Amino acid sequence: MNGSLVVVDDVAKAFAQLVVDHAKSNAPGPSSLAFSGGSTARDCYRELSRSASTVIDWKNVTGWWGDERCVPLTDIDSNFRLVQDALLKHVGPLAAVHPMQSEIPDPAFAYEELLRASPPIDLIHLGLGPDGHTASLFPDSDALDSPEGRLVVSNRDPLANNPHERLTFTFEAISQCRQIVFTVAGAAKTEALHRVLDGDLSAPATHISGAEVVWLVDNAAMGARTSR
Repeated sequence: MNGSLVVVDDVAKAFAQLVVDHAKSNAPGPSSLAFSGGSTARDCYRELSRSASTVIDWKNVTGWWGDERCVPLTDIDSNFRLVQDALLKHVGPLAAVHPMQSEIPDPAFAYEELLRASPPIDLIHLGLGPDGHTASLFPDSDALDSPEGRLVVSNRDPLANNPHERLTFTFEAISQCRQIVFTVAGAAKTEALHRVLDGDLSAPATHISGAEVVWLVDNAAMGARTSR
């Protein structure tokens, strides 16, 4: 696997502390955070809203999204709504918020242009699906072979295990972020995590690389390999 593996008792608390430490290292300047989706991400953002809402200077933070379902932002399946409900409405206004809006013309290109016009993202939060996907980079999907230079593309799960068309950062876009943080919690992720640990290239998450990659993993996700 690429990056450092840190086994923790509580992934959400470890993530919140990492974000706090990252924000303090950037203070008093601006910082940027790219959000994820899913149940583990929701837990992480709830913990962040509870334990770090007054520690981080949110008016200096710009919010991005690493992937999004092609649904209205108010839809229950929207990653934007997840982050809004779990974090943003509790911490006050950010410097800027850049949701992925699928309802505009050529949304992937529009988001890519916005990325190109902005400084590199300081921290991107990623999860790990049971099939080994991360962001919306699904096994055997078209986005895995995105043309060189593309930062955001539309994508679908060819096996239809994950509903909705998606917008997603490419491997290249993720690699340009200054810090990449995975959070992996629960026994349901053990098999996928082991595939990444073993370098199984059929798992898209195995291909993630960058200047600094951190995997925050709990003991349930590590399973029998806790002592590894």
